Amino acid sequence: MINMNRFVTGLLLILASSSAMLNGQSAEWNLFRGSSDLSGSTMSELPSNPVLLWSYSAGARTKSSPVVSGTAVFFGDEKGVLHSVGTDGKLRWKLTLGSAIDAPPLVHDNLVIVGTAEGILYAVNKLTGKTIWSYSSDNQIVGSANIWMAGKNTGIVFGSYDYYLHCVDPLSGKLLWKLETENYVNGTAAIANNKIVFGGCDGIIRVTDPITGVQRDTINIGVYLAGSPALSGQKVFLGDYNGNFYCVDLVRRKIDWKILPGEGAAAILGIPSIKNNYVVIGNEDKHLYCYDKASGNLLWKFRTNGRITGSAVISPSRVLLGSMDGIIYLLNLSDGKKLWNFTAGAPLSSSPAVSGGRFYFLAEDGRLLAFGTK
Repeated sequence: MINMNRFVTGLLLILASSSAMLNGQSAEWNLFRGSSDLSGSTMSELPSNPVLLWSYSAGARTKSSPVVSGTAVFFGDEKGVLHSVGTDGKLRWKLTLGSAIDAPPLVHDNLVIVGTAEGILYAVNKLTGKTIWSYSSDNQIVGSANIWMAGKNTGIVFGSYDYYLHCVDPLSGKLLWKLETENYVNGTAAIANNKIVFGGCDGIIRVTDPITGVQRDTINIGVYLAGSPALSGQKVFLGDYNGNFYCVDLVRRKIDWKILPGEGAAAILGIPSIKNNYVVIGNEDKHLYCYDKASGNLLWKFRTNGRITGSAVISPSRVLLGSMDGIIYLLNLSDGKKLWNFTAGAPLSSSPAVSGGRFYFLAEDGRLLAFGTK
């Protein structure tokens, strides 16, 4: 016979879990942009009238972006210090790694994995701050590591200014494979549907097999790709240094649409954010643009008072972004109307992390800011 107490308890746990999944409730934003496809979206709705809950000062400038795992927020600074800060705003631990950390960390299982300007990828125990392993490339690492999983196989992928995309084993840090390109790999590789997709200073989009590292395909854009791509199905969205914005079909190997830079447009350094039929991207011309994903038609644009070099996050009905004008903006997704803003007092080049009804921003003066509802 079924133990009714155990059955009811199990059913309640399943229902609670299902409800949390449907409402996008998660304590994890454990990698840059929230997911391996780098789409920068969340199922959780952003608070309509957020307040500053706390701030933590690293004591050094930072260009990193935060990630969240459980009850800890992780980021690096320009003095080469990796910080673990509790979601209560209190320092858990910090570890000096020797050279600037511009790359956002990645949290996988019990490891915080991050690259440095010295070209070393470190894996650190997320609870203790103790270094577990390190792997050396031959030049600086400025983009976040990403992770792929295929059955029992797992790899950590990152680019380096040594012209290679590297893949290492997450347990040992040993090299699994590396793929040579024709210039710096300074962004983060996007991963989805058993594909690794990345660009670089050689102006080429490369599609790579995650297990073998064999290059499956290339699409020559011909312009320096300073940012990273975002994936949605078999489509790649990315911008280039001249301000062009692309939707590329990986199956047909063709550009579906291309938005030419308007008058005064500048470089696109951020990563597109994708939600339903919306694609949002910032530009150094101080505007945030929102396009129809299928057609490329402009839906709206929003002007800030500074360059936009970071990447936005999209929730079901809102857009969250920071600008080099030192202001955090919350916009309405459907029409780009401003709903809320906060003056941080220092330039914002990072991308936010969203977790557990809160969001976190790093200002360039080294302050980690936590927002939510009191």
